[in-house]
Amino acid sequence: MKDYRQFYINGQWVNPITANDFAVENPSTEEQIGVISLGSAADVDRAVAAARSAFHTFGSSSREERIELLERVLKAYKDRYDEMAEAISQEMGAPIDFAASDQAATGAGHIATALAELKEFEFESQKGNATIVKEPIGVCGFITPWNWPINQIACKVAPALATGCTMVLKPSEIAPLSAYVFSQIMDDAGVPAGVYNMINGDGPGVGSAISSHADIDMVSFTGSTRAGTAISKAAADTVKRVALELGGKSPNIIFGDTDLKAAVTKGVEDCMDNVGQSCNAPTRMLIPADRYEEAVAIAAEAANAVKVGKSDQKGEHIGPLVSRPHFEKVQGMIEAAIAEGARVAAGGPGKPEGLETGHFTKPTIFADVNNQMTIAREEVFGPVLTLIPYSSEEEAIEIANDTPYGLAAYVQTGDKERAKRVTRRLRAGMVRVNGAPHMFSSPFGGYKQSGNGREWGEFGFEDFLETKAISE
Repeated sequence: MKDYRQFYINGQWVNPITANDFAVENPSTEEQIGVISLGSAADVDRAVAAARSAFHTFGSSSREERIELLERVLKAYKDRYDEMAEAISQEMGAPIDFAASDQAATGAGHIATALAELKEFEFESQKGNATIVKEPIGVCGFITPWNWPINQIACKVAPALATGCTMVLKPSEIAPLSAYVFSQIMDDAGVPAGVYNMINGDGPGVGSAISSHADIDMVSFTGSTRAGTAISKAAADTVKRVALELGGKSPNIIFGDTDLKAAVTKGVEDCMDNVGQSCNAPTRMLIPADRYEEAVAIAAEAANAVKVGKSDQKGEHIGPLVSRPHFEKVQGMIEAAIAEGARVAAGGPGKPEGLETGHFTKPTIFADVNNQMTIAREEVFGPVLTLIPYSSEEEAIEIANDTPYGLAAYVQTGDKERAKRVTRRLRAGMVRVNGAPHMFSSPFGGYKQSGNGREWGEFGFEDFLETKAISE
């Protein structure tokens, strides 16, 4: 049992002003594995005061000082790498091998990328008679999710440090263990007191206090579109900058000039990755109408081949959903899809056989889906894929763009000209062609209700900078 009830404020581990214990569960076993305390507005005030005081010095630190700091943070992260992977596996159910190879790797990747960009970033330039200066925005509030916990912490904290900002982090109360390890890493690295602060809490308590706080200059949030809307409203009274990375319902257009079996199989695997708990998961697969049933059969075979198991088991498999409420939400969406007329080609309601304990869900394929069904429009955040037929390239693009979201899109084609033509017309912040990876140096973010601003690499620096023109 891990006792993680303290907060990290002003370079020290401190007790909450008012104790408010909250149990942390392992979703593979449904057993309590730790306890945190949910903070309050008073705890936020204390952390913000520390960050505001630290900004007076850290905001004017040199590039060289911040390079040295990030180098220490990267080393400290690598020293606790296995501890980080274990924490992620236990708190949100990522299989231990996946937690080590993918989840924990993102933390090191973002820190290393921010470090490399900091060495080359242009903080000052000349335009006409003006010197254009990029300066740190100030105190930042970070509200991060449970699905890729250290990814979203590191891709906010690393560029904030690189640009000279100070910060207050509220990680997800559902998966807080990795944030605690990360705070130990920051302490190990000797981050100056008050530059980095961490408070556990829920959205109505700590989250709303951060969003509305007059002494916080910007808020960066990753999570649902509903919560992002609430944060924007709470931040409006203080006219602070708000950066949002929200939901998605990403299309995967498979054209007839590619290897259908390979493309469909890979599309299923990418959708099921992380149990479908990724905002950029390719959850709508668009198939040529004349090959639709063939694709459905391939997708069903691929989904039935996906192994499901507990998070402490080694090997290639997917784990449980993160919590009972989330499991019930996903099950409800599966039932609703059936009620609306979607055909279950693989999986369906209920848990996989032999996994009655834990929040496990069957990898599920839905056929006979049109783009107006709930299952095609709302984010499931589970291992559920819909297959939608199209009759022409034009219709495929129309269906792909017919969504309130615009985070990611995927295109599979052997025609380079078609790839160029189609990718330019897709209303999404990230488009991946024929399985190309999205690298840490590329911008991460979307159009429409998928949010605003961009994270990762040099693009992630901009949200933490103010632009000043000095005319002489």
